[in-house]
Amino acid sequence: VQLQASGGGLVQPGGSLRLSCAASHSISSFSVMGWYRQAPGNQRELVAEMASGGSTNYADSVKGRFTISRDNAKNTVYLQMNVLKPEDTAVYYCNAVRNVFGSRYVYWGQGTLVTVSS
Repeated sequence: VQLQASGGGLVQPGGSLRLSCAASHSISSFSVMGWYRQAPGNQRELVAEMASGGSTNYADSVKGRFTISRDNAKNTVYLQMNVLKPEDTAVYYCNAVRNVFGSRYVYWGQGTLVTVSS
């Protein structure tokens, strides 16, 4: 399984970006897909995740500003980020979890850097 993240870049505070995560396999095969981020000196943290049934979970710090969505036909998960703040600056990683016969498999994409700065 390969996850290809894209869409990062430099944006001013208050701006928007949309991250994409393209999977090499059908995303319907994953029990959960999500986005994590890691800022310099910090641990990797959950930003947003979506279960196969469509339920979502967001970090408190991004609620109301970020939206996770998916396009099953394109095997792609998105993270729409609005009203970006300097503290959103981090490397963002795509994540997918598959449960098979009681075993849990976790996949990570390469990171995409988001820099929020004026």
